[in-house]
Amino acid sequence: MSQQKIYLVGAGISGWEGFGQKALEVIGKAEVLVGHQRHLDIFPDFPGEKMVLDDLSIMLEFLRNTEKRCVVLGSGDPNFFGVARFLMRNLPKERIEIFPNLTSVQYAFARIKEPWDDSVFVSVHGRGLGRAIDRIIASEKVAILTDRVNTPAVIARELIDRGAEGYEAWLCEDMGMPGEKFTKTDVRGLLDLPASELNILILIKAWEPQLSQYPLVGIEDDEFATSKKLITKQEVRAVTLAKLQLQDDLTMWDIGAGSGSVSIEASNLLPNGRIFALEKNGQCVAFLKENLKKFVARNVKLVEAFAPEGLDDLPDPDRVFIGGSGGMLEEIIDAVDRRLKSDGRLVVNAVTLDTLSKAVEVLEGHGYTVEVTCVNIAKTRALSEFKLFEAQNPVYVIAAAKEAE
Repeated sequence: MSQQKIYLVGAGISGWEGFGQKALEVIGKAEVLVGHQRHLDIFPDFPGEKMVLDDLSIMLEFLRNTEKRCVVLGSGDPNFFGVARFLMRNLPKERIEIFPNLTSVQYAFARIKEPWDDSVFVSVHGRGLGRAIDRIIASEKVAILTDRVNTPAVIARELIDRGAEGYEAWLCEDMGMPGEKFTKTDVRGLLDLPASELNILILIKAWEPQLSQYPLVGIEDDEFATSKKLITKQEVRAVTLAKLQLQDDLTMWDIGAGSGSVSIEASNLLPNGRIFALEKNGQCVAFLKENLKKFVARNVKLVEAFAPEGLDDLPDPDRVFIGGSGGMLEEIIDAVDRRLKSDGRLVVNAVTLDTLSKAVEVLEGHGYTVEVTCVNIAKTRALSEFKLFEAQNPVYVIAAAKEAE
């Protein structure tokens, strides 16, 4: 059977005027034109067969078996959140030729007079919001392709809930149509702004409240709201983060998060990652919320649950920190072991020999490679004209590595 070329042609903002001469020649020679109805309507006099694109699987089966010369129409650049990705995953690339056009995102940035080469592009069209919000809040400038469910207002609410509302917002609607509209507002303004179904949301970082004076790692203990100074202290926190070996986009669980000091500093080391801070104690939860807001820890999600039960709905982690176990250490480690990814790392902080011995026993029983670091910290304090060292209780930092499968 002859394997005809499949041509992917992008429609521009203004319809006919947006197609180049070569693209129009390809369309003119086609026997079958595939696309959404609004794209097919651009060619009312097309003499061949028209196929409305409703089901990707049906289109794929047709393209796999047809001997006819086919053109698939898309919006803008089919390679930009378009049909090209799907077809190139399922058909030989040598069968596909792409004719890109001006994308709606390029057009939107041109109209608001803002460079777009430093922007991050996110689509929530037909997708879940969770991972998209993580990417948005890690970005200085982002263009978001929305849909009828994940509207600009819904996205704004998620950002506000995460303390990430320091953006200038542009709502770009019905582009290329007679009623196109570009509205400048802020994140809260999006809540009450009705949006056309055909829209792109552009967010540009405007401010971050009072973060310039805080280091990425080593925030002073007194800067955190906490209960009776029950906090993983600055020096121990630094060792703990080092043993976790964090990298850009990993997923981390912080179990028994307390005031959230470890999660907050970890978030600075995981700009594109996700952190889930589990805490059940009501007083700690209040302090944790206060700290997350103060430090704008956008990629930290508070989970008010008691481990191990609260772990069930979380994505599998690459890294896990256990700062408190509520007497359920063995059960928590068992639950973590079932979910921790291959080559993952688990760190447990212990202040008693009982917790130390139990943690090592359970971890080694699961086949982990375990290393224990005893952190003894003594800091100077003033006493009249002299300085003395005041010792803190030792903390055992238990780092466990899971073997790669």
